[in-house]
Amino acid sequence: MKQRRLLYATSTRTEEINVSPLIDIVFILLIFFIVTTVFVEETGVEVQRPQAASSTDLDKESILIAITADGEVVYGGREIGVRGVRGVVRRLIQQDKEMPVIVQADKGTSIERYTQVHDEAVLAGATRINLATRH
Repeated sequence: MKQRRLLYATSTRTEEINVSPLIDIVFILLIFFIVTTVFVEETGVEVQRPQAASSTDLDKESILIAITADGEVVYGGREIGVRGVRGVVRRLIQQDKEMPVIVQADKGTSIERYTQVHDEAVLAGATRINLATRH
């Protein structure tokens, strides 16, 4: 007797998709986006800024100094005082002489405290000093 071959034999082998290259690509994209992201440095405290009709947006590359309603001067989430402004600004503008200093003063802050911070930034060598306001 002759054996007959089946024309439509069922395959016991299952087809699988290899996801290893896909995982590699996802990790490469993730690393790319983490490395190229620009982080905006915040002052670390929330202040109630005064409102101004003539306000404009400024550069992301800037030195942010906050003055709270109590008169505390804060940079990077820690209280530096008026005397600490000169050292912080001098250190940061060494990289870029045109980097602006943005003072986020609470609307309850005295003009005297703002003037002290402004003067310390000028003595440190800052040429562009701005007051942050709301639109």
